[in-house]
Amino acid sequence: MTAGSAASLAASYERCRRLNRAHGTTYYASTFLLPVTTRPHVHALYGFARYADEIVDDLGPVPVERREAALATFGECFLTDLAAGHSEHPVLEAVVDTAVRFDLPVGAFERFLTSMAMDLTVTTYETFEDLLVYMDGSAAVIGELMLPLLEPERVPAALRPARALGIAFQLTNFLRDVDEDLERGRVYVPQEDLRRFGADPSRRLPDAAWVELMRFEIARTRAWYGLADEGLGLLPDRSAGCIRAARRLYGGILDRIEAAGYDVFSARVRVPTRQKLAVAARGLLTR
Repeated sequence: MTAGSAASLAASYERCRRLNRAHGTTYYASTFLLPVTTRPHVHALYGFARYADEIVDDLGPVPVERREAALATFGECFLTDLAAGHSEHPVLEAVVDTAVRFDLPVGAFERFLTSMAMDLTVTTYETFEDLLVYMDGSAAVIGELMLPLLEPERVPAALRPARALGIAFQLTNFLRDVDEDLERGRVYVPQEDLRRFGADPSRRLPDAAWVELMRFEIARTRAWYGLADEGLGLLPDRSAGCIRAARRLYGGILDRIEAAGYDVFSARVRVPTRQKLAVAARGLLTR
């Protein structure tokens, strides 16, 4: 590798790190518990997911057709570059490097891109099973891609918990971001659940029906966290520490939703900065 290409690759990893720091602060704090050599690759995977997400959600008043075209172009660029083993894209250069180093499965990236495309046209999910189809590519697959970076003792045994953690994280996002998703015209809470409890998120009120619905959804999400916890013992100590911290911080969002009386409409529930800083400080002390 030439000095120029090394500098370009370093800049790409740095861009991914900044994306992670700016938009995924809970995950970012947890990465400080990983070996310093592993962190850039986690940032790269985050950068890939965030870049695709920005195409879907953050292009401003851009027609769906143009978003679809931009996402397709991004996906084609990535898959072409991955097949070639290198990229000149400012974000994908680091992602391709990580994917090649860890022999990450192409199919996992393809499933992620498929779910991102669903966000452009699908606005509701009838059943939880329907939502799981979407989350296979948008969440569970992230656990699959992260797993080789964490170096578990037995990869096959750790796969199910890794997928479960991705799902638990995204379910937590869905419950926290109900109001934000409504603004985008989407409802990720299954329609059958809304009917069962007589809840209507469009009212934007934590009424009795909404509270009962949220209690049900939070219990289901915690069950997914429980499945994920089964894999902690298969990870090296530092990897397990990172995942345990992310799980504790992110799972704590559910506690805060409860403490807010299940009101996810008035303000966005957040993990306090002091907790994130505590995680980061612990990691810095063990570098």
